[in-house]
Amino acid sequence: MNSAPAILAARGLTRRFGGLTAVSAVTLDLHVGEIHAVIGTNGAGKSTLVNMLSGELPASEGAVMLDGEDITGISQPQRARAGVGRSYQRTTIFPEFSVHENCRLAAQAAWPRAWRIWEAALRCPDSTRAADEALRAAGLDAEGERIAGTLSHGGKRQLEIAMCLASGPRVLLLDEPLAGMGAEETARMLELLATLKATHAILLIEHDMDAVFRVADRITVMVNGEVIATDTPESIRNNRDVQTAYLGEGH
Repeated sequence: MNSAPAILAARGLTRRFGGLTAVSAVTLDLHVGEIHAVIGTNGAGKSTLVNMLSGELPASEGAVMLDGEDITGISQPQRARAGVGRSYQRTTIFPEFSVHENCRLAAQAAWPRAWRIWEAALRCPDSTRAADEALRAAGLDAEGERIAGTLSHGGKRQLEIAMCLASGPRVLLLDEPLAGMGAEETARMLELLATLKATHAILLIEHDMDAVFRVADRITVMVNGEVIATDTPESIRNNRDVQTAYLGEGH
């Protein structure tokens, strides 16, 4: 177990929708150097958990901590500026813009400079530099001038991560980044995630169990909004409760 303090932590995080408890008393820690996967069947509460961690959905109970400070009450834009980035299940790029412009806009949104009214946004050195660095980190630096909509499905998912990186996050909340990918694209994405974990704390929501067990350092298993296990991949694989509830006896 990582002994360093968690960058982002959930403490008893709960979300109710009327009489339905979608997430119940979830506690987990995210550390730089680790990919922490959260798995579970549809309806287990995974996306609701990510929405609460990112600030897009308020918690009914519990707390979200960033560097030991309670950020439960602050908004999603405030959390993003504090270093919490996320991607979504559905592609959210600007398909008609270039790959580089997508990243530059993401950087500009993170660091708006409304007072620089005499400076053209396209010439902003800070957002341009952030976009360049994000594309390089995501392995897309050779695709900067390409129209984003012409990228392959895997390339678009890489671009989403690059756009997230352009905002300078320390935490990456990735909601099914491998969805719809073939084997080659999946391998490239897993390699990218393994590289990014050296400088980021990563939470990965994913249904591809083979990919999860290849890349995750820790795995949390959710069933009906509750955590039934959090452990190393090997321990999770051998956990009888997990096998019965989710993975199946033969996994």
